[in-house]
Amino acid sequence: MLKYSMLYPRQTVSRSVLSLDGMWKFCLDPKGEGKEKGWTEGIPGKERIPVPASFQDFYTDKTIREYAGDMWYETEVFIPEEYKGKMVGIRFGCATHKAEVFVNGIHVASHIGGFLPFTADITEAARYREMNRVVVLVNNELSETNIPCGQTVTLKNGVKMNKPYFDFYNYSGLQRPVKLTAYPKEYIFDFTVNHKLVGSDAEVSYKTVTTGTNDVTVTVYDEEGNEAASASGKDGILNIRNVRLWQVRDAYLYTFVVRIRNEEGIVDEYREEIGIRTVEVRGRDILINGKPVYLKGFGKHEDSDIVGRGFNIGVMKRDFECMKWIGANSFRTSHYPYSDEIYEMADREGFLIIDEVPAVGLFESLMNFMEASTGKKTAFFQKDTTPLLLENHLKAVEEMIARDKNHACVIAWSLLNEPETTDASAVPYFEKVFAAAHELDVQKRPRTFAMIMNSLPDTCKCYQFADMIALNRYYGWYQMGGYEISDAEEAFRREMDQWQAKNLNKPFIFTEYGADTYVAEHKLPSVMWSQEYQTEYLEMCHRVFDSYEFVRGEQVWNFADFQTTEGIMRVNGNKKGIFTRQRQPKEAAFFYKKRWESLPLNYKSGC
Repeated sequence: MLKYSMLYPRQTVSRSVLSLDGMWKFCLDPKGEGKEKGWTEGIPGKERIPVPASFQDFYTDKTIREYAGDMWYETEVFIPEEYKGKMVGIRFGCATHKAEVFVNGIHVASHIGGFLPFTADITEAARYREMNRVVVLVNNELSETNIPCGQTVTLKNGVKMNKPYFDFYNYSGLQRPVKLTAYPKEYIFDFTVNHKLVGSDAEVSYKTVTTGTNDVTVTVYDEEGNEAASASGKDGILNIRNVRLWQVRDAYLYTFVVRIRNEEGIVDEYREEIGIRTVEVRGRDILINGKPVYLKGFGKHEDSDIVGRGFNIGVMKRDFECMKWIGANSFRTSHYPYSDEIYEMADREGFLIIDEVPAVGLFESLMNFMEASTGKKTAFFQKDTTPLLLENHLKAVEEMIARDKNHACVIAWSLLNEPETTDASAVPYFEKVFAAAHELDVQKRPRTFAMIMNSLPDTCKCYQFADMIALNRYYGWYQMGGYEISDAEEAFRREMDQWQAKNLNKPFIFTEYGADTYVAEHKLPSVMWSQEYQTEYLEMCHRVFDSYEFVRGEQVWNFADFQTTEGIMRVNGNKKGIFTRQRQPKEAAFFYKKRWESLPLNYKSGC
């Protein structure tokens, strides 16, 4: 079990939550000498930076933007006298990619992994009724022992540089909200639910983990505030009569109130809004509440102007409005778990999420697609680094499931993106990761991984682990693009025929397909990079999708243009977005709106 609770911090009658977002002191440490110089007790200089945000895009100096190494953050927080006797913590939404936390010079936490939350217990280090200095050491270097994978090299001038094995910019820092929390010493550490439908009713089994021995009660309220069910005990079953189900694009959320009680009253209270629904893969169908659904949506990124990967509540709102306008019902959190608040919004809006762990770049290539057609076999999982990589990968899976398990919106786990699968050494690695996800998730959601283009029916050695097959395919873009698109369609159909011949009896989803497009580029006749070619390319892909009944979803790459590492394959980022980086529609957005609004939710069911 994790050392810290993954429950989202909420203010209740027994809990205090205070935002620490704002301007923090900031400095770089290229020589890694901050600890020796005593920066754990306070960092030098007067530079300040917003939190949450990526640090890179605030600066005009390229050596800062491309910085790889240690960086330090500092803020001060007043801790009131009434927090004495409580469990006091600082909850970081993420720190990319490694972090150490110091309070008043005392080391209180370390964390590896840049896209999931952790909490530093500062109960003993805190000074009550005083200002407290919080210092965070963050490191953004990439390696083959942590996810996402890459290298950190040293240039001839002695400067470090990150070389990612993935195609998105390595935004870094304290990129999500930071909160000061104060809970009772005996508190609700974890709460898990599972759902079973019985006629018009629901049986909700629950499990509570607390730090003490007092009794637990759970009460469920509907959206009107009426009590719908109640039970006592740390484990139990809640019977909700005439349940209102959480449906795709028609969400309904019950409020679960968990309380620890003693003879004097409430010791601790936690509240969570949860949708009641079931998810299952049966044959080639993806079933929500027993009914088939066809996924329409996007691969996305947490990416926007100025703040980079920093959580931006306004951008989040705009993204959901754009997805509703276009007729989407789903997205994948490519290529890492997103900020907690996005899942809460998806719960409220009725969107389906394929939740992806940050296991991208498990393929020794600076840009995976540049080797996608070569069949190059890099025995990525036979390296000396593999055991530590697997350890960090499994920890990330555990953290992701612990955090997101109660979200109705999460219908599947994506456990890797575009890994090397053509070498047999991948098989035992996959076995461990997929088994761990199944064991950790009480709802037993389907598991998948997104397959790179050289992971074909006759070359991929790992597709058997997936409960649904997720394909990233770029016929007509990276292969046979432009005037060769007719050959691309033929090659695409040839691969799909090979999958069909295997008769896997599983749903197939296209988790990536797309063409880079400049919003200002119009061309008649079409050429690659023009808006006209993007639409022609998408029309070709959809002809293929519509020809195979086992295809049960399409998530185009990407929702919006996003930043990448500079290089000859990218002109200031990846331009495959259906929307611009500023969330304005390209021509293809209107094409999708027409298609998706015409496709029924149960498209292809019964085929």
